[in-house]
Amino acid sequence: MQANSDSSKQERTFTELARRAQIVDAAIEVIADQGYANASFAKIAKQAGLSSTGMISYHFRGKGDLIREVVTRIMQLSAEFVGAELDTAAGYQGRLRAFFAANLALVDAYPKHLRALSNIAANAGTDDPHLFGLLDQLGAVAAAQAEILRAGQREGVFRTFDPAVMVLAIRGALDAAIARAAFDPHFDAAATAGELADIFDRATRKDA
Repeated sequence: MQANSDSSKQERTFTELARRAQIVDAAIEVIADQGYANASFAKIAKQAGLSSTGMISYHFRGKGDLIREVVTRIMQLSAEFVGAELDTAAGYQGRLRAFFAANLALVDAYPKHLRALSNIAANAGTDDPHLFGLLDQLGAVAAAQAEILRAGQREGVFRTFDPAVMVLAIRGALDAAIARAAFDPHFDAAATAGELADIFDRATRKDA
């Protein structure tokens, strides 16, 4: 009896995780297509093919809890995607170039994920609890990027500059490119990545 009970519990857990993932995927679609402000439980439930919003309320403690999960999912996916590309890059300059290539390849691979994330960042208020998760995660990413630039400076590859300011410039350029990709049907992610990589290679290299 115990074995059957454990098996049933595992099955319920798997089913619940799958349902949560289904709801998060639907929320990403709705936010990307209709905007953060219009992402009601009713629209998300319809997108997910659920019979009522009660299924969402069962799995998430309100919209803030759901949006926090959306942010976490997108950030995890982005980190894994970009990290895999950076792992194959050689040297600090190579990693910098790969960073642009990977981030803009992400636009092609997961356009709605990034559009949803940008919409949340642009439209959620700074006092909105579920935005704090995004700010914290973006801060951690920025700190890691700044440390890589510092390491490149210590190795004599990069010139002297404030790594935190350079990260702001890099992030701003990428965010602008991602925003353009959302409405420009002719946006060329690879070409844009190459242009930005050239700009920041010249901006950071010691012999610039």
